[in-house]
Amino acid sequence: MNAITVQTKARTHFIDITDEVQTFARERKVDDGLITVFIPHTTAGITINENADPDVTTDLESVLDDLVPWSNGYLHREGNTAAHAKASLMGSSAQVLVEKGCLCLGTWQSIYFCEFDGPRTRQIWLKESQEK
Repeated sequence: MNAITVQTKARTHFIDITDEVQTFARERKVDDGLITVFIPHTTAGITINENADPDVTTDLESVLDDLVPWSNGYLHREGNTAAHAKASLMGSSAQVLVEKGCLCLGTWQSIYFCEFDGPRTRQIWLKESQEK
């Protein structure tokens, strides 16, 4: 397993980590297989989405804020219930296929770390499995 560290800059922050995951695949010599990207935090998540237009992540933030407003009479004492809910909606892991050493992503896809309770220093865990 390998860890990537990211520093988020805002309460909600989407960071494209595709290059880091591709570097991991290359360094671990993953030719054909899978890479699992896991987020070991309860107020952050992972998603694969469009990379061509930066407005997509801005719109995702807006949609999530509409679905889960920051203030809604939540009971959790830390005051970050919305971050927990948004992380659950995004999910804590994603798997990416690797073929001939390259991530198998669609033309416009990137892998995004999703911060919902920042700014913070966060970890992303990567694990490879290869076809035999």
